[in-house]
Amino acid sequence: MDYQTYEPHSDLKSLVNCYWTLEVPKQPESQKQRIVPDGCIEMAFILGDDIKRFTSEDEFILQPRAMVLGQILEPFHIEPTGYVNSFAIRFYPFGFANFVSEPIGNLANKETPIDLLFKKDIANNLEHEIINAKNTEQRISIIEKFFLQRLNDEKTIDKIVKNTVDSLISTKGSASINSILKDDLSKRRQLERNFKKQIGLSPKQLGKVIRLQTALKMLLNPKSESLTNIAYESEYFDQAHFTKDFKEFTGVNPKEFINDENLALSALFYK
Repeated sequence: MDYQTYEPHSDLKSLVNCYWTLEVPKQPESQKQRIVPDGCIEMAFILGDDIKRFTSEDEFILQPRAMVLGQILEPFHIEPTGYVNSFAIRFYPFGFANFVSEPIGNLANKETPIDLLFKKDIANNLEHEIINAKNTEQRISIIEKFFLQRLNDEKTIDKIVKNTVDSLISTKGSASINSILKDDLSKRRQLERNFKKQIGLSPKQLGKVIRLQTALKMLLNPKSESLTNIAYESEYFDQAHFTKDFKEFTGVNPKEFINDENLALSALFYK
């Protein structure tokens, strides 16, 4: 697997985490990969062969070739049909809401073709330009021009939502909503409503995903310590709590994750 990441333009750095590419040669036998939640929304363009996304053990759909993958709360499986070549944009949790009028909560746990989020002719033109670009640098230039033209006024992002996301990220998901709101519980209902609309998850759900990210990165470090230490350093109450949350979001326990070939792609993203 050839996985590369690229920095966004300075005017987009507060919204876009990175651009990434993935190339995998066609394999004699394709293998399912389990994708786990990462707290981010992604826009992806499939430049190679189709990719299956399984809706059950045996049933699948073909992913749209130009799509937005909303927030996910449980793992799902994908499988390439041949040569993998993808170009994607990874947004910060509050980032994508700046570019669309669609409530972000409507995008959760599914792929949405970009022509349902932007005007059809604009979406089709963007897809055509990305597919026919000569290289990654040209694709980044095309997508950044698109984003900069669409960038809404920063006021569209509720300040209380932005502050909550910043607090969750800075505390690795462990900050309580009460501590963020400084006991002003009158704001809690407003926060829950606006958070769901702009992020696609509740504050509690996003906190759990961010905390899991911290633990996953430690787990994948060759010098990582015991599961108990990882649990405590990631702000879990104990190892049992860590294992429970880990299995909820990945479908396996921590020890299984490290050696599971079906999780090679997710592990690559987290490394």
